[in-house]
Amino acid sequence: MESVQDGCRRHRRKGVLMMPRLNRRHLLILAAAGLVSQPMPALAQSGPLRLAFIPQENPDKLLGDIKAITAWLSSEIGVPVEGFVTIDHAAAVEALRNGDADISFMGALPFVLAEREIGAIPLLSEVYRDTPSYTGRVFVRRDSGFKMLADLEGRDIAFADPISESGYMYPLAEFERAGLVSSPDAAEDFFGRIFFAGGYQQAMQAMAEGLVDAAGASQYADLLLTPEQQSQVTWIAESDAIPSHVVIARPELDAELRENFVAAMMKLNMSEHRDKLRYLYGPDGYVEADPSVFDGVRTMAQRFGLL
Repeated sequence: MESVQDGCRRHRRKGVLMMPRLNRRHLLILAAAGLVSQPMPALAQSGPLRLAFIPQENPDKLLGDIKAITAWLSSEIGVPVEGFVTIDHAAAVEALRNGDADISFMGALPFVLAEREIGAIPLLSEVYRDTPSYTGRVFVRRDSGFKMLADLEGRDIAFADPISESGYMYPLAEFERAGLVSSPDAAEDFFGRIFFAGGYQQAMQAMAEGLVDAAGASQYADLLLTPEQQSQVTWIAESDAIPSHVVIARPELDAELRENFVAAMMKLNMSEHRDKLRYLYGPDGYVEADPSVFDGVRTMAQRFGLL
């Protein structure tokens, strides 16, 4: 799979759009048709506990983190724990649906879609700066001269993923709130080109390197850049609060195994284990998930035609 940088360069040369003129429902259908990056046979009940991770950051680094955290979880739970990286959120949902994964780490929007499609169960919510919520932002380079969303008319933007709340839906909603975009399907009428980069870091790198003019991503996505790049970017719009990323399970997963996994993950809040949080996208900790906090995301998904 080519990088977003290569894709942007290729499409700049050809002068065509990366994203076809399709509505959100069509995009979801296409995204859900993707395969996980390492397809595996469906689990037997006695098989290992398999965790699906989405590529929010450098996949190579993520693979090392997965190896470290699954080894620790195996020792805590007493059963083998394995992990793999999916192509995107939709592939993680498909892995849960097919039994290729038991548990997945994902955003709030993919969760509510998985809840509707396969009855996925929320287990844990990430905590950042003492709260299980965060925002989406529209980032630009400081030297770009862009001060407001209207300045991005006719410009190129990279979003993280077509079914990411902070990496697409909530940042795009800010353009709607500003009266610049009438609906998600009309976004191409405002922007020059729209790219889906495959993750926060990829979208931010494309913006920081000048391959696109802006990026829609999590409020913390700039931390995935180098210190020098961080000093060169800023944000010009911020969304309403979004429930933080969630850890979910397929409904058929054994209840006792599910409870043991949650108990092990909650140990990461203890001082002696907090250093291991860096292997799980770097949250400050976890709380048990409250299904009701996702009502706003469900409403947003319905407004965008996703539910």
